[in-house]
Amino acid sequence: MKKALLVDDHPVVSAAVRIVLEPEGFKLIYEAFSVGEALSILREHAVDLVILDLVMPGGDGLDVLERIKANDLSCRVLVFSSLDPLFFQDRCMRAGAMAYVAKTNDLSQLQKAVHAVMAGYTYFAHLPSGPQDSLQSSEKQMIDKLSNRELSILQHLARGMSNKVIGELMHLSHKTISTYKTRLIEKLGVNAAVHLRDFAKRNRLI
Repeated sequence: MKKALLVDDHPVVSAAVRIVLEPEGFKLIYEAFSVGEALSILREHAVDLVILDLVMPGGDGLDVLERIKANDLSCRVLVFSSLDPLFFQDRCMRAGAMAYVAKTNDLSQLQKAVHAVMAGYTYFAHLPSGPQDSLQSSEKQMIDKLSNRELSILQHLARGMSNKVIGELMHLSHKTISTYKTRLIEKLGVNAAVHLRDFAKRNRLI
């Protein structure tokens, strides 16, 4: 019996993904609405496929991918996210995902990705060889050099979260988050923390 775990906090998306999975023979579909729930289910149940959003309460999907890889779990992971694959597809691939499908695609793309992954193949979009202008190109290079943790903190800061809240979420001290914020300002070449949000929005990171 094929089992899947759907990690997404949007009920409408969950219902749509079920429409894709059930005809594919998945008889048992677990649902997790946060990173904590996803990790708890993965500890308790062996699943064949994880459909994973990257923007989740209690952390982000990259956390889940890294935990799956670190614990050598045998499940296959398909990322299904609203975040731009230009910045996130390669990271997910390196972290062990077998597919990346943007939510802007229709459900037939998700179905094709499920077929491919369950047959042992990968399914990734063909990305442009380079952004259109020099600003986009240089900013993408800067983003690509960020660690997964730095990128996650950038996204949290850009959403307006305080150092204290981010620290609690990521199990780090607020002083550590402050250090990361200073580092991000330097690495991304912005002259104040308030401009981190502009940078993130301009590059579709949130």
